[in-house]
Amino acid sequence: MKVVVCVKQTFDTEAKIELKDGKIADAGINLIINPYDEVAVEGAIQLKEKGVATEVVVISAGSDKAMDAIRTALAMGADRGILVTQDTAADEYARACALAAAIKAENPEIVLAGHVAADDGSSQVPTRIAEILGLPHVNVITAIEIAGGKATCTSEADGGTQVTEVAVPAVISSQVSWNEPRYPSMKGIMQAKKKPVATVAAAAADNKTTIVEFSLPPAKQAGVKIEDDADVCAVKLADWMKNTVKVEVK
Repeated sequence: MKVVVCVKQTFDTEAKIELKDGKIADAGINLIINPYDEVAVEGAIQLKEKGVATEVVVISAGSDKAMDAIRTALAMGADRGILVTQDTAADEYARACALAAAIKAENPEIVLAGHVAADDGSSQVPTRIAEILGLPHVNVITAIEIAGGKATCTSEADGGTQVTEVAVPAVISSQVSWNEPRYPSMKGIMQAKKKPVATVAAAAADNKTTIVEFSLPPAKQAGVKIEDDADVCAVKLADWMKNTVKVEVK
């Protein structure tokens, strides 16, 4: 069984975001695999270690820099990679079209991905890929069992868990609680340099959305400290909540 894992290269989650000339400045920023996608890579590798999957292919759409994310996944234990060269300004629709075309050419039984990207938080691409390919999609899984041509997935649900059974092929996106991704070993890093990575051009697709403007959130205001006797503090706090921050009282 072939498993394809979609990975996105994102800024390090500890990076400080700055704007320059109205755009996000990436100079000096460390780039990593989207942490949610890293969980999906680990899940695919575990499926191979269990003898369920026979091949794990990682695929990423973006600039040449995305090759680093692919090599990291290969160092973790994936078998080969595919870089879909695409303008980094591509929106979720165009990105999904490009990935779906490359995935269709691979004809995998399972497509894995993190359910959301840490940078834009749109949570659209896996769902769009499933729609384009006409495949069932299960989201935010925390466990999976594959047997008899079916995938049984445990997912988060409001107030509990949900168990969903789908026929494969299927698109399955994961929650971070599914597993703990391994660190690439030195041996894995050396082996990753020899593993094949194909480069293909992205399927043509126009963006459906346009980014009009980037802006940083307003700076946090200094806190308010109230010091007095308890009864006086209570009155002052109530007045501040009602008349300054205007908390709605129902």
